[in-house]
Amino acid sequence: MIRSDIIRGHLESIILRLVFEQDRYGYEISKEISIRTEDRFQIKEATLYAVFQRLQKKELIESYVGDFTQGGKRKYYRITTLGKAYLRESVKEWKETKEIIDLFMEGLS
Repeated sequence: MIRSDIIRGHLESIILRLVFEQDRYGYEISKEISIRTEDRFQIKEATLYAVFQRLQKKELIESYVGDFTQGGKRKYYRITTLGKAYLRESVKEWKETKEIIDLFMEGLS
């Protein structure tokens, strides 16, 4: 498993990417992160909801209550127009960061 501090600075971008694809609720996002990383990274519930709060405060996502399910009503999150712009900038920043780190890390095993 990867150390959580390596990923921590990118959690907002990861979550924005997932809600960019489709509106999602918390557990669904947590499960999708585990699936896509083949369980190499798992987000803790408290961390996930702290990121939701930050993203909502910055007006990058908004929440709404979805239909009833067996467990009751679910709170879904969707990306805002501002969130889409922020995500595009995050992708550019990540690509540049990755290129710089790769300059130093490639060729090592």
